[in-house]
Amino acid sequence: MKPYDIILKKRDGGKLSKEEIDFFVNGFTKGEIPDYQMSAFLMAIFLKGMDEVETRDITVSMTDSGDKMDLSDIDGIKVDKHSTGGVGDTTTLLIGPIVAAAGLKFAKMSGRGLGHTGGTVDKLEAIEGYRTSLTEKEFKDQVKKIGLAVISSTGDIAPADKKMYALRDVTATVDSIPLIAGSIMSKKLASGSDVILLDVKAGKGAFMKTVEDAKKLAEALVSIGNRAGKKTMAVITDMDQPLNTHIGNALEVKEVFETLSGEHKDSALREISVYLSANLIMMAGLAENLDKAIEIANDMIDSGKAKEKMRELLECQAGSSKSLDDPGLLPKAPVVMPVSLDVDGWIKEIDVLELGITARDLGAGRIKKEDSIDPAVGIVMNKRVGDKVSKGETIAYIHASSEDSAKEAIERLKKSLTISETEVEHKPLILGKVE
Repeated sequence: MKPYDIILKKRDGGKLSKEEIDFFVNGFTKGEIPDYQMSAFLMAIFLKGMDEVETRDITVSMTDSGDKMDLSDIDGIKVDKHSTGGVGDTTTLLIGPIVAAAGLKFAKMSGRGLGHTGGTVDKLEAIEGYRTSLTEKEFKDQVKKIGLAVISSTGDIAPADKKMYALRDVTATVDSIPLIAGSIMSKKLASGSDVILLDVKAGKGAFMKTVEDAKKLAEALVSIGNRAGKKTMAVITDMDQPLNTHIGNALEVKEVFETLSGEHKDSALREISVYLSANLIMMAGLAENLDKAIEIANDMIDSGKAKEKMRELLECQAGSSKSLDDPGLLPKAPVVMPVSLDVDGWIKEIDVLELGITARDLGAGRIKKEDSIDPAVGIVMNKRVGDKVSKGETIAYIHASSEDSAKEAIERLKKSLTISETEVEHKPLILGKVE
């Protein structure tokens, strides 16, 4: 079996066998197949696609390329959640405490942000002392003890994906549904949970720009999960505007902590987090229908049980939960500037990609993996699509490390908004579901 022949077969639209896919993925992971041949292989997949069986096979090959987390010795139903990424997407930090308080085991390995998308690990590291790296024993013991652990992904989970993604990122082959599905599900299958919920974003700030493409990806993800014996579901949610009002690592943690304390009751972040939590609760069999599951999820916040579960998480992994009760202890930017407009009207559109890149350029994200992050900087948006704005009204705040960077961000934020003279409808948050 030769790499050249496999590349040629896929280039010409042929269907690859499991043996051919295994040969290529394993050879590349071991360093036996060079980058230039894997780049050609990825481009052939990008251009010619993969059917359902091929997509499943490449996912299994990537899953089998490294270690697998065995959670079978943890009593109860182990659940996991993954978002395809966006701007101001901090649902993991709410969903984990909600479902753990409801009695599920939330054993989560998360990643760092790159480009305009924020990473859960970066947000957690805005909390002083938070340990994102635990040994496998520490991780499992903590899940057994409190039902909740959120750590960074280990280098031994799906190493093929890490090597392949590094090439996809520089060869314009990221936006391929089979490759995205394989990347996501190889890590989810290796993580050992019984139930997997996928939050597939659709819109300007997401990989999938349309609901139709998001549905195709969701269907691929769910098929892979269910064929692997995992109860899997996908929810398609809006990313044509930021999910949080707060964008930036410490700012997003602040909004989560305030939400757990009973604030932001009508926020988009709470609505989607409760909805996703409820689907996990229902999938795990703790509620007979979605309405009952939503009631349980809301009660976990309103009763304070989810906040106490977050306290347990922080005391296990950070050693202190002081910032949970006093979010003012989280990192603060030295410069905070208000943003206002010179017109009256309604917000018709938000260029959420530009907004995410603006936050990144303030220091809230990274362009290269080795870039450092400023946990304090970011944007607080007081308005969403469909909201009325008045001339001179403060619609946002820029949190920056300098006045110059704040002023530049203000101008970019203004340009990211489209204002209508006539009333604009609010956009729905939930766009579909694949079961």
